[in-house]
Amino acid sequence: MKKFLTVIATILVLVLILTGIGRWVSSRSGSSGGSGTEQSAAQSPAQPDWCPSVEVVAAPGTWESKADDDPVNPTANPNSYMLTITRPLQQAYSADQVKVWTLPYTAQFRNINSMAEMTYDDSRTEGTNTLNAELTATHAECPLTDFILTGFSQGAVIAGDVANQIGTGTGVIPAERVRGVALVADGRRQAGVGQNVGNLVAGVGAEIALQPLDLVVQAVVPGATMRGARSSGFGTLNDKVFELCAPDDSICDAPQDVGNAIARAQQLVQPNVAHSLYATNPNVVPGSTASDWIVGWAEGLINS
Repeated sequence: MKKFLTVIATILVLVLILTGIGRWVSSRSGSSGGSGTEQSAAQSPAQPDWCPSVEVVAAPGTWESKADDDPVNPTANPNSYMLTITRPLQQAYSADQVKVWTLPYTAQFRNINSMAEMTYDDSRTEGTNTLNAELTATHAECPLTDFILTGFSQGAVIAGDVANQIGTGTGVIPAERVRGVALVADGRRQAGVGQNVGNLVAGVGAEIALQPLDLVVQAVVPGATMRGARSSGFGTLNDKVFELCAPDDSICDAPQDVGNAIARAQQLVQPNVAHSLYATNPNVVPGSTASDWIVGWAEGLINS
C-alpha cells in the first residue's frame, strides 16, 4: 500500500509539473503575438470590398494626352492609339472588377518645328511621376490589387522605365503585384530584353541608336536626352514584359549604325507611317494587330 501511494503521489507531481510547463509555453506564445492563425490574420493586408482585382494602366504617346485629361474617360485626343486597347477592356469588364486608368500628362516633344512645346525630358518626367503616383495611391488603398501596364511610343518609354524600376527593386510597388507589361513602339527597345511579340525586327530603340551622338541630336530636338538602354533591363519582370515593334518604325526599329545623326534625329519628329498604324498593321503580329494582341493578352491575365 505504501508503494502504491508513493506511485500515485509521483504521478500527481508529474501532472502538476507538466500542466505548469504547458501554461508557461502558452503564455509565452500569447505574449509573442498569439497563435499562428492570429499572426497570419494580422499579417495579411486588408483589401476593401470596393477595390478592383486588377488595374490596367495605359500610357498614351506624344500628342495623345494632356495633364488635365480624365484618366477614366480620356478625351484629349479622340484618335489616341491607346483607346483601341482601353475601350475594349472597359467594355469587357465592370469598373469595380477592372479599373482602366489612362495616364494624363503633357505628352509633348519640343523640336525645331515646335519650340513652344514642353521638352521630351520634362514630359517623360511628368508622365513617370504621375504614373508612379497612381500606382502608389492604389497600392496603399488596395494592397492586393494587381497591375497591368501598357504604353505606346513616349508612353511605352515611360511604362518601360517604370517596369525597370519595379523589376530592379527600386519601384513604388512590389514586383509581384505586376501581372504583365506590354510596350508598343518602345524608344528604348533592346534586343534580348523582355519578350518579343510577332515579327522580329533587326533594329533597336531610337534612344539606344542615337545615344552616342546625343549632343548632335539636341540641335533638332532640344531637351530630348537619348538615354540608351535601360540599366539591368526589366529585372525580375523580364519574362512578363512584351515588346511590340513594327518593321521600319524608326522609333523602335532604328538601325544601330548611326550614319547621319541629324537626319536620323529629324525622323523622330517627322510623320512615320509604320508608327501610326499599329491598330491595323498586320505586319507586327501575323494574323492579328498589336491592339488585338494586347487586348487578348490582358484579358488572359485578368481572367487568370
